[in-house]
Formats: sequence, C-alpha cells, structure tokens
Amino acid sequence: MPNDSGEAMDAMYDKASDIAEKYLALALEEAGAMGYLTAVMMVEAAVNAAVETTSHEDVVRLLKDLMAQIEADIED
Repeated sequence: MPNDSGEAMDAMYDKASDIAEKYLALALEEAGAMGYLTAVMMVEAAVNAAVETTSHEDVVRLLKDLMAQIEADIED
C-alpha cells in the first residue's frame, strides 16, 4: 500500500480509471452506433454524480485538468 499521500492519490486515480474504463467499454458495446452519444452522456451523468458527492469546485478543478490534458494532446 502506498504510504505517501501523492502515491495514494495516484493509486486511487488508477483504480477509478480502471473501473470507469471497464463500464464505459460495456456501455459502448451495448450502444453500437450511438457510442459517441453514449460516451458524452456518460460524462454528463458522471459529472452530475460527482457534484452530488463532492463540491462543485472539486469537479470544476478536475474537469479543467482534463481539458488541459485534451488540449495538450491536440497540440502533440
């Protein structure tokens, strides 16, 4: 078990990512041609759920981090 708070946070992010990817793959398989729309709606549903379990500020911060990653990928 990681003993450093940064390592613990990384481990939590990795586990959460694994869970999200697993269920997204299942949803996309079921959605077929509606996969793109299903993926976007899952983002909306996830944001709504996150806001109910943490602060709006935390969700906005995480979404800004995600947007920065996406923009960096575009530039590469």
